[in-house]
Amino acid sequence: MKRQGIAEALRDGIAEEMTRDERVFCIGEDIGVPGGWGGAFTVTLGLAEKFPGRIIDTPIAELGFTGMAVGAAMMGMRPIADMQYGDFLFLASDQLINNAAKMRYMSGGTVKVPMVMRAPIGATGRGSQHAQSMERYFTGVPGLKVVAVSTAYDAKGMLKAAVRDDNPVMIFEHKLLYGSKGARAEPGAVDATSEIPDGDYTVPLDRAAVRRPGTDVTVLGWLLMAHFAAAAAGTLAAEGISAEVIDVRSLSPIDYETIGESVRKTGRVVIVEEGPKTGGVSAEICAGIMERFGDHLQAPVVRVASADVPVPFTPILENAYRPDAARIAQACRDLAGR
Repeated sequence: MKRQGIAEALRDGIAEEMTRDERVFCIGEDIGVPGGWGGAFTVTLGLAEKFPGRIIDTPIAELGFTGMAVGAAMMGMRPIADMQYGDFLFLASDQLINNAAKMRYMSGGTVKVPMVMRAPIGATGRGSQHAQSMERYFTGVPGLKVVAVSTAYDAKGMLKAAVRDDNPVMIFEHKLLYGSKGARAEPGAVDATSEIPDGDYTVPLDRAAVRRPGTDVTVLGWLLMAHFAAAAAGTLAAEGISAEVIDVRSLSPIDYETIGESVRKTGRVVIVEEGPKTGGVSAEICAGIMERFGDHLQAPVVRVASADVPVPFTPILENAYRPDAARIAQACRDLAGR
């Protein structure tokens, strides 16, 4: 066992999959520059030297290298594409939505697209064009699997599972959870380190994880919000409120089996999302809970999300924009009538 952050765990996961399967390669911007950082957040640092010719640097052309990854996957390769910032997925969305997601359906199952798209997201003082929560735009696309990793253990295990999956998988990672060091250390970073087994392992792409058991209220979150939800649960426990924290983790498909077990037990649900409330992933989960478990609810589902405005740049406004542990805890108090 060894303790690692998400960036280190992803790096080891990529290296293990490239060693295991010669069809695996990485493609993206600045991921293999000599003397560089190994991508924007150090995930591919040192891999170009270990795997010559399989860490492919591209021009600043997100649509182009995403199309290359889709085409390579269709021809039997297993590419891992690195989107420097998740916001740039807008530029690549035609390839992801119209080709990667649809090709298996359009070919009657004869053409597979086993590619992985990694993307860092979240507000980290970089302004509204480098800070969006992009998962909302892809969870409703049939044919795409979408996951959001909150711990180093999950990051490595889900990456390895995604590489081995015959469908396109999008992996969203939060910039404050990487645990990058030196020049790429993030102010305000949250500890997402895990004990990582030495042997090979994978984490299912379709299961949520119960991070803290509870009986009074269910709190659902993912990425940074899963950590803030856990912090809120700690505060609430001291007040006599038992909050069950579930890391949704799989955003498409959503694990309603795990969520349902918790809802039947607590009867109250708070869903936390970093992105704006309108049209977000939390809205879909809320609808899914109401349709499946509405009879078990003792109160309406509550959503805690960011304001419906572009992400602010200044730290004070950014912190006011994004949900935090205090807002989550207060939502739980209000729902529990405390």
